[in-house]
Order: sequence, then C-alpha cells, then structure tokens
Amino acid sequence: MKKTIVVLTGAGISAESGIKTFRDSDGLWEGHNVTDVATPEGWKKNPALVLDFYNKRRQELKTVKPNESHLILAELENDFDVNIITQNVDNLHEKAGSSNVLHLHGELTKVRSVTNKNHILDWFEDLNLGHFDDDGNQLRPHIVWFGEDVPAIEKAITIVEKADVLIIIGTSLQVYPAASLMNFAPQDCPIYYIDPNPATVYDLPNPLVVIETIASKGMKTVKKELMRLL
Repeated sequence: MKKTIVVLTGAGISAESGIKTFRDSDGLWEGHNVTDVATPEGWKKNPALVLDFYNKRRQELKTVKPNESHLILAELENDFDVNIITQNVDNLHEKAGSSNVLHLHGELTKVRSVTNKNHILDWFEDLNLGHFDDDGNQLRPHIVWFGEDVPAIEKAITIVEKADVLIIIGTSLQVYPAASLMNFAPQDCPIYYIDPNPATVYDLPNPLVVIETIASKGMKTVKKELMRLL
C-alpha cells in the first residue's frame, strides 16, 4: 500500500515559474493594492478593475510553465499517494501532471455566479461586465478573496489528518486558515518545510525539517529522503 504524502503549497512554488507574489512589504500585487482587487469591498467598489486584474492573471497563465518542483511532485505519484492542497489560484500543478489537487483559494480558470457560489464554470478567456449566468446574474472570478470563507478547508483538514508525510512549500504561513493545516497532521507524521525565508514554527509536536531554499532545490532534497521510505 502506497504511503500518503500531503503537500501544502503557496505562492513561492510558482514564483520560479515567473508568477509574482504579493508577499513583499509594499503589500502590492502586480502594482495593485490587494484590498482593491482581492476583497469583496474592492469588487463592489470597482468590478471592472477587478475583472481586468484577473483577466491579466488568466492570460499570464498561458505564458508560464511548471517548474521543477511542480514536476517532481507529479512524478512522486508513481510511488506515493500524493495529495496537493494549494493556496495558489494558478493551474501549474495540473499542467505538471498532478492528479489530486485541492485549491483552497479558488482557480483563475473558473468563474462563478455572484448569486450562486455553486454555479461554477470553466473559463479561459477574458471575463467582463455583461457576462452572465443562465439566470442573468453577473459572473465573477472563482477566487476566495480576503474576508471570505474558505469552503474547501474542511476537506483539506481531512486530507492532512491522513498524511504519512507532510510537505510545505513556498508559504509564509501567515494566511489563515491555511496556515493552521499543519496542526492536523498525525503527531508521528514528519513535516518538511521548504522556503527561502521560512517562518518560525512554534510548539509543533511533529518531527520538523526546515529547508531554507527555493522550491525546486528543496524538492530535490526531499525526494531523496522520500525514496528511502520505499
């Protein structure tokens, strides 16, 4: 029976593919204040700006490719039961070949009705004002904005509870509830934390290995460790 590897990924894993993060101290995301483009208040204030912002992010996806860390995670499925929980809204895990990906914060390649959160559509082109669902309601990006509930968090907790190994890649562990997921891993489950600027982790009963480097280099190291479990 294959061992279960659960992977929690953040913006840092996609940074090597050229997707910018908004972890910098200026609080800007591609030149925009995150409150203007990633909150319900921003949507109410200027929906056209929000739609344009995500249209540009969606088009950017067509120009970037998975990096080595994405590819290693996909390859691990040959020997392990790999479950990826990502805070990212890009589709690079899927492009790399990973088959079990849970998006905590939504997906750029999906949109949903403003009145029915369960009315979700695949969407790869621009989304504009006047694009409606079947009932005439405006469509919005299928993104969990700051201040909104994270519907997938309970499923994510269930996945982490079954982990034999937990790998955390490219996250500052500052965004909740995602940052709390490690606390649901079984106490004998080893945790590998890969990040060039890792956060300090306190009072964790699990065996913890912090690898202070970029995602691709860190995953090469972790892969060698995992192969010893076979």
